Amino acid sequence: MEEGPKLTPRQQQILDLVQSAIERSGAPPTRAEIAAELGFRSANAAEEHLQALARKGVIELVGGTSRGIRLRSDTLRALNEARGKQFSLPLPSLAQLTLPLVGRVAAGSPILAQEHVDQTYVVEASMFPRRPDYLLKVRGMSMRDAGILDGDLLAVQRTQEAKNGQIVVARLGDDVTVKRLRRTKTGIELLAENPDYATIVVPPGAEFQLEGVAVGLIRNTMLM
Repeated sequence: MEEGPKLTPRQQQILDLVQSAIERSGAPPTRAEIAAELGFRSANAAEEHLQALARKGVIELVGGTSRGIRLRSDTLRALNEARGKQFSLPLPSLAQLTLPLVGRVAAGSPILAQEHVDQTYVVEASMFPRRPDYLLKVRGMSMRDAGILDGDLLAVQRTQEAKNGQIVVARLGDDVTVKRLRRTKTGIELLAENPDYATIVVPPGAEFQLEGVAVGLIRNTMLM
């Protein structure tokens, strides 16, 4: 593997700050925020270091926005390899999110329990209209006609509130399922988007909880 460009301690500090800000908030810091965090007298000092990082090919600077800092895909890859079990999806935007990928969920345990997280992905925030909290690997074809296929990664925003007709991740008893929510006068129904699958009627008093709403989808072919 080729070694990356050599950075000064200060440049490495700024790169780490940019990475942590993206992971924490989904957006890179402003020059003023970098200056305040690292004790620079002005944002111009932060700009000089960012320009040096850009010349070394570690980041890209995009004009016209105060947060126009983008980690290059090879930089993300190197950071991910250094941190272990993590993967990058190189899609063009300014801000990346680090999202856990949830696989099979054990009965009765929290959906984001550590044992359910298979790996993490760095994805572009602009892919989603609302910020997701995790990715859920879809199993089965019950939502086929909604364009959600077996093996897809469903981007989910954690919430216990959902509107009628939204696609939700719901827990019913010991099972976690992806279905379309329908509220009726008599209760709650979970609708499949495939005529081969029956509607799930939530009986009164059942152990039912909404785990989140779908805010986007990553097709499995994008990961190859």
